[in-house]
Amino acid sequence: MHHFIGEKQHRDSVSRHGPLSSLIYGTEEGKYFDENMARSFSHVLAGGKYVHSIVMHDVKPDKVDEYVNLVGEWYPRMADTDVNRVNLVGSWRTQVGNNDTFVHIWEYQRYEGYNSSLHNISEQQGFREFDRKLKSLIQSKKTFLMQELSFWPTTPPRRLGGPFELRSYTLHQGKLLEWETNWRRGIAARREVMEGVGAWFVQIGDLNTVHHLCQFANLEERKIRREESWGVEGWAETVYKTVPLIQTMQSRILIPMPWSPVG
Repeated sequence: MHHFIGEKQHRDSVSRHGPLSSLIYGTEEGKYFDENMARSFSHVLAGGKYVHSIVMHDVKPDKVDEYVNLVGEWYPRMADTDVNRVNLVGSWRTQVGNNDTFVHIWEYQRYEGYNSSLHNISEQQGFREFDRKLKSLIQSKKTFLMQELSFWPTTPPRRLGGPFELRSYTLHQGKLLEWETNWRRGIAARREVMEGVGAWFVQIGDLNTVHHLCQFANLEERKIRREESWGVEGWAETVYKTVPLIQTMQSRILIPMPWSPVG
């Protein structure tokens, strides 16, 4: 997967590290806005170059260890096989939320890449046996196809340490563009206190759903940074304008798995 990672690291000449890095990790804020993007609806929302899938496995409680050993062997192998043309953004286990739920985010080169990657993976030696074993260890599986929001590109592999928070918003029908417009204006303020990983909207699956993933040094740091965000100019207005657009919201605290490229 090394050619794919290299492409990610340099795409659009965008740095991925936010100002929280300078507070905790010693890095500088990147620039996330594309001044020249096309103004069609899809391009207003999406970066357009990558398709991401978010996969959620509800694992049988007594099968967690087997699941970790199996997936920990296979997922890096799938990503490291060049012909698969797929990048594993990260793998996490839910610590707060639905316990024994594992979350994986994959990156493909557009929908053509998604289809060809799935085909190549299915032809990989031993995959069918792996798939049969995996199905015996999980209670349910959810997969959604997403595109990253253009103002928040997905981070490349990094090892900063600390838990992650995955926040999921189900919006009222037809409100996605309005939500994105207001969120785009306010997220610059939020980046002053958050270490972002990525933000995506679902295109196939649970429509009108937005996911965004952030990382913190620890849960106390999360509490402090969220409180500080209210003092940043523009954030309160963003919340005021976006809350009425939301039907439901969910927060999960995630812990990265040892093989996760983002951890």
